[in-house]
Amino acid sequence: MDILTRVTSQIFVPRQREIEKFVQNTGDIQREQLHALLRKARHTKWGTAYDFKSIHSYEIFAARLPLQGYEDIKPYVIRMINGEKNVLWPSVVKWYAKSSGTTNDKSKFIPVTPEIKHSQYKGGFDCVALYLRSNPESRFFSRKGLILGGSHSPSPLNQRAHYGDLSAVLIQNIPPIVNLFRVPKKRIILMDEWESKIKAIVNSTWNEDVNSLSGVPSWMLTLIKSVLEKTGKQYLTDVWPNLEVFFHGGVSFEPYREQYKALMPSGKMHYIETYNASEGFFGIQDDPSDSSMLMMPDYGIFYEFIPFNELESPNPAILPLERVETGKNYAMVITTCGGLWRYLIGDTVRFTSIHPYKFIISGRTKHYINAFGEELMVDNADKAIGMASSETGAKVKEYTAAPLFMLEEGKGLHQWFVEFEKTPPSIDEFERLLDKHLQELNSDYEAKRYKSISLQPLKIIVSREGAFYDWLKQKGKLGGQHKIPRLSNDRTQIEELLALNS
Repeated sequence: MDILTRVTSQIFVPRQREIEKFVQNTGDIQREQLHALLRKARHTKWGTAYDFKSIHSYEIFAARLPLQGYEDIKPYVIRMINGEKNVLWPSVVKWYAKSSGTTNDKSKFIPVTPEIKHSQYKGGFDCVALYLRSNPESRFFSRKGLILGGSHSPSPLNQRAHYGDLSAVLIQNIPPIVNLFRVPKKRIILMDEWESKIKAIVNSTWNEDVNSLSGVPSWMLTLIKSVLEKTGKQYLTDVWPNLEVFFHGGVSFEPYREQYKALMPSGKMHYIETYNASEGFFGIQDDPSDSSMLMMPDYGIFYEFIPFNELESPNPAILPLERVETGKNYAMVITTCGGLWRYLIGDTVRFTSIHPYKFIISGRTKHYINAFGEELMVDNADKAIGMASSETGAKVKEYTAAPLFMLEEGKGLHQWFVEFEKTPPSIDEFERLLDKHLQELNSDYEAKRYKSISLQPLKIIVSREGAFYDWLKQKGKLGGQHKIPRLSNDRTQIEELLALNS
């Protein structure tokens, strides 16, 4: 460890000790978070309507406040954007994150209160704290970190409010000291047009001494390939020999892991997954040998969970963090210092540990396939793609899947549309392996595939190069945290892609 990193790393020691105590007191922390949120917002329009002052327990809170989706809070958000005070959260909220969690054409504007900005920066701080704890020989602060953010620079909604991708909002308000360790310059990272921005980032950073990357794996891969094209190098480690860590989030890393290893063949390279969204910062991978993430309980967020199989029930069970079990899929419900009250964020998680609380993102509440009772989740698909790729030497760039009903035969199957970075020697063999691993990972899928009675073997259609990119570009969704929905119960998306493919 160099002197600068050794000295700077001492700033993180107190926080590292706090995080180590999570295993003993997460429940107490969560109760404190809930009561603090209720106290803070008790004089808001929302707090008055639900009489926050008389809520003294989780049970009263859960009985009184309804579950919310974006359409439920949208009228209140519009009032906030128009300058009304004390609606969902105290005071006037000036910043809004334009949610880019899916390629849905409808825009969501999520309030970014000062408290939410603070919690997002705290999450970034904790990423570094946990990384340094696991890697005491790091030279993290002796070089530059490249952050690849959103493609929408902050824009005015009106005279009182601005919006942008969350990353753009945070960079616009980032503490000045962080800029000493970050590239590219703010004016470049906030450029709105994605393809011009990539070119500008490459031109301004290829000859810098970069040792850390932060961003969404799919879009960071685009940048990496542009850097290699610019420099004529085969490996990114030839361009940035001191590269040591990639902080990634937004989409699963599994389909991209082999591509990153091939482009950065270095034994000192580390990969750290994070879970932050427009609505808040939720988890950080704290152990390099364990792909699950530590749930962060003290970021001004109170967590609840709905068992996935009860999600469509009129009266589903809703559990606080203390009552979750390992191995089950849950839809996540959040109450936050951004004015979201019992808000269904749309992600599903599965806990791998409760001492401490560690989890993986298993999918989206709307992005799964259950056309034949198979309950196929995104994490099953990502893992199976990774396993089949490893066994065949293939590299998958993008994929999506949807059911195909063969009504005349009374049967159905899953149709996969896959763009390969490196095509396997045999598509038939890749199909067989993918199907095999899905059965190993998902017992419901295996049951429906038994003797092909309910579900026929899956079929892959190979995408032309760039079809997914063209689809996103057509929808104005290039860059940032925009992502390809991996699984869908309907065929709208896959049919659009198939049309582009031809």
